[in-house]
Amino acid sequence: MVSIGQYQRVDVTDAAASLLRELTVQHGPLMFHQSGGCCDGSAPMCYPVGMFLTGPSDVNLGALEVPGLDPIEVYISQAQFEYWKYTHLTIDVVPGRGAGFSVEGPTGQRFIIRSRMLNPAELEYFGLGPADA
Repeated sequence: MVSIGQYQRVDVTDAAASLLRELTVQHGPLMFHQSGGCCDGSAPMCYPVGMFLTGPSDVNLGALEVPGLDPIEVYISQAQFEYWKYTHLTIDVVPGRGAGFSVEGPTGQRFIIRSRMLNPAELEYFGLGPADA
């Protein structure tokens, strides 16, 4: 995706943006962390800002631009990023029980990740294209 001349690694669907607006009213500013971890599988976890502390082993993928909200930062663990660095991630929402510690848990909806491979222009932009193609 192109936004103001830059490629994005992460995006959000309209349905997920709508849920994020509702959750922001309840919890204040939000952020995501994608761990690929154990207990809640590879579900993106949504937290109030300050409730989950990122560290040097986390990569900032960018921020979700949801009209009416402050940008929502999205982080991924460095280990998971190594597996997913060639993909564009879209945060979506589906019916179901949310992850245990993620704020959407009680809503009857859960955040999920949809992914696609980066296109050639995106690969080049992020320095992942073939050398001297």
